[in-house]
Amino acid sequence: MSKRTLFQFFHWYLPGDGRLWREVSEKASDLARIGVTDTWLPPAYKGASGAASVGYDTYDLFDLGEFDQKGSVATKYGDKSSFENACRTLADHGIRPIHDVVLNHKMGADEKESVIVRRVNADDRTQIGEEDVKALAYTRFTFPGRQGKYSEFVWDKQCFSGVDLIERPDETGVFRLMNEYGEGQWNDEVDDELGNFDYLMGADVEFRNKAVYEELKYWGRWFSEQVPVAGFRLDAAKHIPAWFFKDWVGYMRDTIGTDLFVVAEYWHPDVATLAKYLDLVDNQLMLFDVALHHRFHDASRAGADFDMRTIFDGSLVSSVPNHAVTLVDNHDTQPLQSLEATVEPWFKPLAYALILLREHGTPCVFYPDLYGAEYSDKACDGSDWKVEMPAIGCLAKLMEARQRFGNGPQVDQFNHPNVVGFTRLGTETEPGCVVVMSNGDGGQISVELGPSHSNAMFIELLGHHEAEVTTNIEGRGDFPTNGQSVCVWVRRDALSP
Repeated sequence: MSKRTLFQFFHWYLPGDGRLWREVSEKASDLARIGVTDTWLPPAYKGASGAASVGYDTYDLFDLGEFDQKGSVATKYGDKSSFENACRTLADHGIRPIHDVVLNHKMGADEKESVIVRRVNADDRTQIGEEDVKALAYTRFTFPGRQGKYSEFVWDKQCFSGVDLIERPDETGVFRLMNEYGEGQWNDEVDDELGNFDYLMGADVEFRNKAVYEELKYWGRWFSEQVPVAGFRLDAAKHIPAWFFKDWVGYMRDTIGTDLFVVAEYWHPDVATLAKYLDLVDNQLMLFDVALHHRFHDASRAGADFDMRTIFDGSLVSSVPNHAVTLVDNHDTQPLQSLEATVEPWFKPLAYALILLREHGTPCVFYPDLYGAEYSDKACDGSDWKVEMPAIGCLAKLMEARQRFGNGPQVDQFNHPNVVGFTRLGTETEPGCVVVMSNGDGGQISVELGPSHSNAMFIELLGHHEAEVTTNIEGRGDFPTNGQSVCVWVRRDALSP
C-alpha cells in the first residue's frame, strides 16, 4: 500500500485565469507517478471577491462556480464542470481529493440588517462592553444569483456571533452581536489567544444556532454528492469550537465514509495545546506540525549555527506522530503572507528529506516547491515586492524515494551538530535507504547495515554525490554528504526496474 503523501495544489498568488482545475486534471498522472496519494485542493466555492478570491472569504458554499454571483460565474480556479472533472480525474489516477473547508465566517453579505452589538476590546476579547449599540451590519445572505437552488437557507443576524464593521455609527473593530445565542459571550472550546479567539473576521458564524449547525451538516452531505471526497482540510480550527468539529467530522464519516482523511489548521506551535485540542475532538483528525515548520525556518536562517540534533525538538511528530501532518511551507507562510516564515531554498531539500523519508508523520508538499512560483505584492509597509520561489530540483525524486525506499524500521544518527542522518532498514521485500545531510561543511556518517548488506554497492539517488559506497563484509559503510546538502544512498541493485 502506498505511503500517504499529501500535495497542496495551490498557493496564495496563483494567476486568476480560471485554469487551476484544468491544471489539476492535466497533472494528475504525473503526480500519481511520483507518489502523490492525496491532493489538497483550494476552497472551491464562491468568495466575496468573486473570480479574484483565493477562497477564504467565504460567500456561498453552494456556488462551486455555477452561478453569476460577485461579478463572475467561475471562481478563481474555474467553473463547476472543470472542478468536477478535476476531482474525478484525481480519483481515476488513484489520488484522493482533499477539500478545503472554510466554515468560520462569511463575507460579502447581500443586505444590511438592524442589529444590537456590544463593543469588544480587540486585544482581550473577554472584555465585552455593557452598552448596547444599535447599528447596521452586513449580516443577511440571500444569494440572489442562486435563487434557492440546492438550499433555501437565508443567513441573518441570528446566524452570527460577531462582526468587524458597523454603520450608523460607522465604526470598525470587534463587535459582539447580541442575539439569543451565547448570552452575549463568545464560544467556549476555542483558542485562548487574545483572551478568546472565537472571532476572526467578517461575519463570524454562530455554531450554537441549531439551524446553522444543521445547514452545515447538510452542506457537507450535499458537497460529497457533487464530487469525490476523500477528506477535508479544516480552516481556522482555533477559532471554531472544538465540539462542533467533533460532531461535524463524525457526521461526515458516518455519511461519506469512515476512512475520511481530516486535517485541521490549528496554527499553534505548542504541542501541549495541540494535544488538548485533539482530546476535545476525540482524536478524530490530524493537525499540522507548526512547531516543526518553525524549526525548519529557524534552521534555514541560521545555517551552520543551528544544531541539527535539535531539529525535531518540540515538534508534534515527535510526540503525537499518528496525528501529525508535517510540512515545509504553505500558502500562509509563503513570502508576503500573514504567517510568513519561509524556509530558505537551500534548506528545503533537507527539510523535505526529513518529512518524506522518515517513518512517522504524514508529509505535505507545497505547490511552488514542486513547480516554482513568481508573483508580486505589497509588503506591510506598502512597498512593492517581486517574489521568486524556485522549484526544488530534487523534490520529485524525494517523493518517489518515499514510496520506493522509505521502508522498514528507522535508525537515527543525530550525533553531530551539523552532520546528521538516519537509515530505513527496509523489509524482506522492500529496499531501504541511508539519508545523510549537513547544514555546514560536508561530512559522513558510519552505518552498520548488517550481514544482509555485506559487500553491497550504494549510489546516491538525487545526483548530489558522485561517489559510490561499498560496505565491508559485515555490512558497514561510510556514507558522505556535501556541505549544505542532503544525500539519499540506495543499493545499486535496488534501482533495477
